[in-house]
Amino acid sequence: MAITSANQLELLQTAEAVAREKMIDPGLVIEAMEESLARAAKSRYGAEMDIRVSIDRKTGRATFTRVRTVVADEDLENYQAEMTVEQARQYMAEPEVGQTYVEEVPPVEMGRIAAQSAKQVILQKVREAERDRQYEEFKDRAGTIINGLVKREEYGNVIVDVGAGEAILRRNEKIGRESYRPNDRVRCYIKDVRREPRGPQIFLSRTAPEFMAELFKMEVPEIYDGIIEIKAVARDPGSRAKIAVISYDGSIDPVGACVGMRGSRVQAVVNELQGEKIDIIPWNEDQPTFLVNALQPAEVSKVVLDEEAGKIEVVVPEEQLSLAIGRRGQNVRLASQLTNLDIDIMTEEEESARRQKEFEARTKLFMETLDLDEFFAQLLVSEGFTNLEEVAYVELDELLVIDGVDEGTAEELQARARDFLEAQAKAALDAARALGAEDSLIQFEGLTPQMVEALAKDDVKSLEDFATCADWELAGGWTNDGGERVKDDGILEPFGMSLEEAQDLVMTARIMLGWVDPEELEAEAAEGEEAGEEEGEA
Repeated sequence: MAITSANQLELLQTAEAVAREKMIDPGLVIEAMEESLARAAKSRYGAEMDIRVSIDRKTGRATFTRVRTVVADEDLENYQAEMTVEQARQYMAEPEVGQTYVEEVPPVEMGRIAAQSAKQVILQKVREAERDRQYEEFKDRAGTIINGLVKREEYGNVIVDVGAGEAILRRNEKIGRESYRPNDRVRCYIKDVRREPRGPQIFLSRTAPEFMAELFKMEVPEIYDGIIEIKAVARDPGSRAKIAVISYDGSIDPVGACVGMRGSRVQAVVNELQGEKIDIIPWNEDQPTFLVNALQPAEVSKVVLDEEAGKIEVVVPEEQLSLAIGRRGQNVRLASQLTNLDIDIMTEEEESARRQKEFEARTKLFMETLDLDEFFAQLLVSEGFTNLEEVAYVELDELLVIDGVDEGTAEELQARARDFLEAQAKAALDAARALGAEDSLIQFEGLTPQMVEALAKDDVKSLEDFATCADWELAGGWTNDGGERVKDDGILEPFGMSLEEAQDLVMTARIMLGWVDPEELEAEAAEGEEAGEEEGEA
C-alpha cells in the first residue's frame, strides 16, 4: 500500500467518514493517520530516525520528512536523528545548536504488517478522541436528568444507552422494586462523571435525593423560575420521602404549587418514583418550627432544642408516638435527615418522668456538695441552676433573687461551691499525674484537670499524644456502618466538648509543637474565602 495520487483523496474521504460516524473532529483522524504513517515509515527507514508525515488537508497529499536536530558534540547520542554543528555545515550555512534540518524522503510501500499497525494506531487515536468528546459532553451535565434506553443488565447493574455513550445504573442506585428489560426507556439522575483510562464513566441514580428535586423542577414551573426553592430532601427510595420548600412570593403557597391542581404535579413525580409517597413540607428558618412540620402527620406537644449538641427533643402525646416514629422508624428518620438534627422522641409521661429524675439528681448534688437541706437545694434547682460551676461563678445578683437568700448566704454558697470544685480539680490533677500525664498536657490552655485525667486514662499523656488525636476521637461523632449510623464516644464528650472546639484545640497543639505553620493556615483560609466568594458571584 503506497500513498500515491490515486488514493490521496481517499485519505481525506476516509477521515471525513470516520469523523462523521464517531462525531469527532476530522483533524484528529488525520493526525492519527499522520502518526500511523510515520510509524510505518520508521519501520522501513529505521526506528531511530525522526520521521514525520504531514497530510495536506485540501489535496490529501502525504509528505514524508526526516528531521535532524543540531546538538553539541558531547550531546550526540542518536546519529540518525541528531548531528553535530560540524556535520550540519554540509546542509546549513551557519548552523546553531537547537536548529533542525528537514529533508523530504520518498513515501514508503506499506506491507501487510505495517498496514495493520497503522490501522491499530488510527483506531486507538479515534477511540481516545471519542472518549474525550464523550467526557467533555457529559462532564457539565452531572446533576441533571437524562433519558436513556436500557441495553443490558450485568450482575444487577443496568447499562443504559444515553445517545453518545453508555452509562451505568448500579444495583444500589435502583429503586428496590424496579426491573428493566432491553430497550426499556429509563429516566435517571447523572450523579457523577469520571475520566478513567477505559473511557469516561457516567454513573446514574434513581435513589438520590437530588433526582426527586430535579423531577419537581421539571413539573413545577415556579421551582424552575426560582420563585419556589427546594431547601431539603430526604428519601427512603421507593417507599416514602419528605421535601421542604419555601416561596419567595408571598402570594404563592409553596406546598400547593408543588401539589398542583388535584395533585397532578406531585402525582407525576410519584408515578416516576414507583409510587413513592411524598410529604411536602413548608420550610422554616426556626428549627423547632421546621421540625414540627417535618414530623407531620404526627402532632407535637413540645420541642426542646440543644443547638450546641445538635440534638432536639420532641415530646408527643402517648397516642401520637407510633405515628411520630413511623413504620420501622421511617418518619423520624426522614425528619432527622431533612432537618440535619438528632431527634429524640418521647411521650409526655416519659418527659415528665425524666424531668422529675433530673430534678431529684440535681437536688441531691447540691445537698451533698454544698451541705444544704432538701428544701434549699430544691429552690436552687427550681431557679434553673444545674451544676456547681453555675453556683460558683454566677453573678451574685442571680442568687439574691431566691427567696430567703441574702448577700451573706449567697457569698457562703459560692465559697462552698468553689472550695468543692477546687478540691475536685486537685484530685483529678493528682490522679492524672499518677497515670503519667506530662506537664505539657496539664498546662495546655483549654483542658480542665478532669479532662486531663480522662485523656490520661485513655493513654493520651503528652501534648504530642493530644496533637495526634482526631476531633471525633475527642468530641465523639457518628459513622456509617452498613447503612446504619453508629455512635462513636469521644474521650472529652462527657465534658460537653464540641467538634469545633476539639478541632481548635488540636490545631493549637500542632501549631505549638511546630507541626503546622499558622501563616500557611491563614493563607489557605483566605484562599477558601476567595473561592467561596467567586462561587457566590458565579
